[in-house]
Amino acid sequence: MKGHVAYQQEIPFRNLGGGVQRRVLSYNEELMTVEVAFEAGAVGAVHTHPHTQCTYVLAGRFSYSVEDKSVTLGPGDSIVVPSGLPHGTTCLEEGVLLDVFTPMRKDFI
Repeated sequence: MKGHVAYQQEIPFRNLGGGVQRRVLSYNEELMTVEVAFEAGAVGAVHTHPHTQCTYVLAGRFSYSVEDKSVTLGPGDSIVVPSGLPHGTTCLEEGVLLDVFTPMRKDFI
């Protein structure tokens, strides 16, 4: 198999500070899934990267910005961020995001 199999219970979260934790789930060169847990009030600072990103809200509520536009997202909502656009989030209610990147984020491994 050319890829990475992950069993969630075997993967510890990496504490990023500021009430944010991340764990890389499965990936290969073309695609990566990442679970990101936020405490209420935690911030994912505005940033850019060359990867296309799709974010799906598993739990909680988030104020999510892409360029100069903001939306509020809750469980079951998703958003796609094209490569190179500034984006970030503030967690309004404790929650978890599932981020999917293409290509995979080598800086996360």
